[in-house]
Amino acid sequence: MRKKLRAELGWRRNFFLDKRKLFTGKMNLELKKRIVKCLVWSVATYAAETWTLREADRTKIEAFEMWIWRRLEKISWRDKITNEDVLKKVDEERSLLNKIWQRKHRWIGHVLRQFSARDF
Repeated sequence: MRKKLRAELGWRRNFFLDKRKLFTGKMNLELKKRIVKCLVWSVATYAAETWTLREADRTKIEAFEMWIWRRLEKISWRDKITNEDVLKKVDEERSLLNKIWQRKHRWIGHVLRQFSARDF
């Protein structure tokens, strides 16, 4: 795996840990999920449209996403709970890679429009 992406995910993990009290407090689960999607996903996908994702990168991003959901529900990685059970518990689906894919496609459309505007 590329060191740069690993370092970026580590930095994003630290961002989440800095806000740990906010996410592990006695707040409504729906509100926690909205905060995660607003704050953590925006930080996690910063400049994601320029990333070249390999299979190892995708695996790390999926692991990061599951780490977030497990931390949100205070589930240890040592507990014998599958990722699917964790996703059911928080009533979510894996969406981080899909969000990155959407951002990449929007960005390439923007770049292509810039090139076609210059031709005229």
